[in-house]
Amino acid sequence: MIGRCFKQPRAALWAALVLCGLGGSGCGGLAIDPVERASTLYLSTLRIRGFDPAKVGDVSSAQALQRIYEGLVQVSYLARPYQVEPLLAEALPEVSEDGLTYTFRLRKGLHFQDDPCFTATGGRGREVTASDVVYSLKRIADARNASTGWWAFDGRIVGLNEFRQRTRESDVTDYDEEVSGLEVMDRYTVRLRLTQPYPQLLWVLALHYGSVVPREAVEGYGERFGQHPVGTGPYCLQKWNPNYQMVFVRNPGWSQTGRVDRYPSLGASGDAEQGLLEDAGKTLPLIDRIVAYVVADSATQWMMFLSGQLDESDISRDNWSVVLDEQRELVPVLRTRGVKLSVSPQLRISYIGFNADDPVLGTNVLLRRAMTLAFNSEQWIRLHNGRVRRPNSPIPSTLAGYEADYNPWAFDLERARKVLAEAGYPEGRDPATGRRLELTLDLGRADDIELRQSAELFVAFMERLGIVVRLSLNNGPAFYEKLERRQAQMFLLSWLGDYPDAENFLQCFYGPNASPGPNRANYVNAEFDRLLEQARIMSDRPERTELYQRMARMVVDDCPWLLVSEPLTYTLHQSRVANFKSHLFPYGMEKYYRLKP
Repeated sequence: MIGRCFKQPRAALWAALVLCGLGGSGCGGLAIDPVERASTLYLSTLRIRGFDPAKVGDVSSAQALQRIYEGLVQVSYLARPYQVEPLLAEALPEVSEDGLTYTFRLRKGLHFQDDPCFTATGGRGREVTASDVVYSLKRIADARNASTGWWAFDGRIVGLNEFRQRTRESDVTDYDEEVSGLEVMDRYTVRLRLTQPYPQLLWVLALHYGSVVPREAVEGYGERFGQHPVGTGPYCLQKWNPNYQMVFVRNPGWSQTGRVDRYPSLGASGDAEQGLLEDAGKTLPLIDRIVAYVVADSATQWMMFLSGQLDESDISRDNWSVVLDEQRELVPVLRTRGVKLSVSPQLRISYIGFNADDPVLGTNVLLRRAMTLAFNSEQWIRLHNGRVRRPNSPIPSTLAGYEADYNPWAFDLERARKVLAEAGYPEGRDPATGRRLELTLDLGRADDIELRQSAELFVAFMERLGIVVRLSLNNGPAFYEKLERRQAQMFLLSWLGDYPDAENFLQCFYGPNASPGPNRANYVNAEFDRLLEQARIMSDRPERTELYQRMARMVVDDCPWLLVSEPLTYTLHQSRVANFKSHLFPYGMEKYYRLKP
């Protein structure tokens, strides 16, 4: 098992770096067979809830299941600016002039992986058809599934909301019932009819919520379907110990059915570094096996990377000066060993969410503003080695709609104390009881030292304001279950953009998207909802950007989120990893990696 490593002084880490040798058996821990290592990519992950595309909403789960499942389209690996390209579909859809009808034609001869659920074929995976696409979208709509992805289709497809309502009213969902907006034209053709234009549709279909699943597996495994993924993707799940590791192996069905998916060429995928095109035209996937160890603690991840047990690692706060020099370049000992550094922006906003259902925080905007004013940005940035900036908008700085100058609740402790008194808690005390206000902050990764340190700094900020904050530690699945039940008073979380449009961040405040949807704060503002419904059907133009800015200001003023950071990602790779390209939407992209001898 993986041991837990705690903060070590720089000298000890430096000695470990030199002694481990990056790739030997060093440092003890996990023994890796050299033959196995040559064809296996070793990654880290967080504990996940399962592999049902309809029921997971966190990044780690999406990364895991999109190695197995595929949808009609995917985000291109190499193209910049980012663009959507066909995957199960043979081409991008035909779209009607009014933007309401999308017709997809599936590639013929694509099969689900072999699995005992396919009793009619003796366990051999059957061909994917248009009916599978319709069935999979109906599963997202089925109210019984409580899908975390319903927000993406709510009100979008003709007849789908009515189907969802009927699933609430009947004892058994009838998946054979027709939905007029989901039409099977023939075995390989499916047509989607929209209630109104939806410019983001293709981006949404590229999410894991657009994954195509076989009905036989869902019905055959029942409640255990999330533990028995059956997809069309490049990998199959060979082993899963929720607290230890996931093992993925090459899907033999790709070659057995004659499927040939190739590494993209420059002409097919747009602009890309020439060095990434060495494998253009080769059959995917280029790696036979992926092992993802469950590693919640950044120090443990780092030591595993040093010893060669991981091929990829973030840089924890405590190891920053060990890895990078004053110019933020790799230190010489790492460069000489061939370690590669990738620095890229993330389409991510980290925040502390205030649950609008909470009787203390939910009804007191002045209290939320006071807490926001007490958040010391400079100290927070120093804690994170300057790897983050303090956002002043729920829209990332790289997207249209971001406003750099609107920041009414910047750090000001004296003003925070005045606003706190106006909120009814002078010096942090309730005049009715004389006791200090106590709040609870939920965390989702109890073993992550850096997360704990961040939370403890927030506790210190609130202590200076006069508010007592208690930490509640959870494992990942328990944390998300608490959010979905709307039980967390405050919680530290991030939203990682699903597609490069401010609408994807603003929909986190849309009333109908409340938990279990992405509106984890359960924020409700009728005027905000009206503006979002107006903006989301508009194409990219100045009028839409103006609406985005108006909505962002509403959120900033109401403070359902205390915005804490917008990060840069610093990622290390071992020298043997080829074809890595930083990606804002890195789901299922390991099929393009190659391992050098």
